[in-house]
Amino acid sequence: MHTPRTQLNRDGYVIVKNFFDKNALSQIYREARQLFAVQIRRVLNLQVDIDNTDEFEEAMFALFEKDFTAFANTGKQVQHLISLHRLGTHEKIVSLLHDLGYQFPTIAVRPAMQFNSRYLSKDGSHWKLGAHQDWRNGQGSLDSVVLWFPLVDCGVDLGALQIIPQSHKSGLMSASRTGYLGTIEEEIPEEDFVQTEFKVGDLLLFSAFLVHRSGNNITRNIRWSVQLRYNNLEEKTFQERGFPMPYIYKPEDALITPNFPQKVDLESIFS
Repeated sequence: MHTPRTQLNRDGYVIVKNFFDKNALSQIYREARQLFAVQIRRVLNLQVDIDNTDEFEEAMFALFEKDFTAFANTGKQVQHLISLHRLGTHEKIVSLLHDLGYQFPTIAVRPAMQFNSRYLSKDGSHWKLGAHQDWRNGQGSLDSVVLWFPLVDCGVDLGALQIIPQSHKSGLMSASRTGYLGTIEEEIPEEDFVQTEFKVGDLLLFSAFLVHRSGNNITRNIRWSVQLRYNNLEEKTFQERGFPMPYIYKPEDALITPNFPQKVDLESIFS
């Protein structure tokens, strides 16, 4: 019987069926839609049923076109949902990392929720990523891993990830920096890619060096998914490199909303 660690070492990835509590994922998915619904109501003066997938996602497309700033900022707020961060530190995930040999696991970067659709992209770089390796922009431990899972059933039509088994052993491949993550410059035969499919609750765990790309979402629906990344603080080269952290979080220097807040705004809050 193969353990997750032997499978990961051999193939570069592991698919675990029914790993997550579906109720926990449903809460994250619902809260994300609730946030977008707030801005849809404000910007479009439209009350949408978040449980009506087609109606709600058409409204998201309209928000994207009408007020991209509000859409982008809402997308950023979604990344900070407490339910999302709670899942990222769940004991079941920590236990899985221990099974992989992580004696001292750490969160590599904050959780990322993604909502991929050609109708939610200005230049095509965010909805359909070309072949890439996540280690390039994480630069963490050599055994760093990515946990990817959908919030909706995700098959070929919705653009589930395409992976190249055992490609994690090929080393860090040269890549351009013109895209969101940097597309691998070397031409890769199409037949090397394996299409994955998932039900809600399934998990794809893979090495940060595994070559993968977005599938082709041919539907008019959104591929909602989450990505969690972890490093191993016991990995020697990570220690020797001084635990590098390429992600930079910093506040804006100026007020985003000019001349806000005024005293009267605070009085209405604290009255």
